[in-house]
Amino acid sequence: MKRTLLLNLIIPVAAVAVLAVPTASSAQTPAARARLAVGTQYDSTHVYVTPGSVNAFVTSWEATFGGTNTKQVVTDVTPTPSSTVSELVLSPVGTLSVFDYQTPAPYPFGAERTGWLVTDLDQGVRAAEADGADLVVSPFDDPIGKDAVIQFPGGIDAQLYVHNTPPSYAPLASVPQNRIYLSPDAVHAFLHTYLRFTDGRTTSDNRHADGAQIGLPGTQYRRITISSPFGDTVVTVTDGHLPYPFGRETTGYSVTDLDATIAKAQTAGAKVLWGPYTSKTLDSAILQFPGGYTAEIHATPSH
Repeated sequence: MKRTLLLNLIIPVAAVAVLAVPTASSAQTPAARARLAVGTQYDSTHVYVTPGSVNAFVTSWEATFGGTNTKQVVTDVTPTPSSTVSELVLSPVGTLSVFDYQTPAPYPFGAERTGWLVTDLDQGVRAAEADGADLVVSPFDDPIGKDAVIQFPGGIDAQLYVHNTPPSYAPLASVPQNRIYLSPDAVHAFLHTYLRFTDGRTTSDNRHADGAQIGLPGTQYRRITISSPFGDTVVTVTDGHLPYPFGRETTGYSVTDLDATIAKAQTAGAKVLWGPYTSKTLDSAILQFPGGYTAEIHATPSH
């Protein structure tokens, strides 16, 4: 993640995908790689809100999903000079690291979708490189730990981090989905690296998924789901002819009652950008919260 610097509270941000199935070129054994995973409550989505909107976002999110937040701090969470308001939101549906930058965010920060807490940063970096990921920001210190940014084939960035004092969070009520959009040309290389690095497994690969799920009724697309010690992932493979807002959401959140959640979100200032869509297998919608954060919300149909 990008470290969320709290004065009185040390907050991890996300454990999503870190390592994987070893090969001759890999430096770790399967057991060593598995130990890098900490828990899905430490997988955090990185939320970059429009300047000045952090309070409105956090209030709206917690009114919709519940949860708590840490004390805001103004700090530098990049290896070069910058300033951001930083806050961690711990909600039952997922952890969010929220950033309200007071200065421009240095490149490539802002492109990383998640922060993944790992037990050993150096091991994580070595494994990522051995498995085919690029190291786009080499390890650097922050006031409470250390971080690095890696990139998977297809241009998917993720931040790895450790804290000097290990954090402790309760398990989530539901595990969020890392939602990734790829072209057919990129998907093979992405899967090769991502599955190895996360020690993940493909739980489904539907090459004829209903296009209505991504705003394209009457069409089909490829939908891949992945489970790993670092959380769940949905890979959407398309030709890139996507209607707005698809591809803007980086995370999907599971709820028990979609309509009730939408109603709470709207009361709390969120907007419905698409949906709700209902099918035999999936009820979903895409919402935008104050500050511009776009999220997919889904539920298992009750009908």
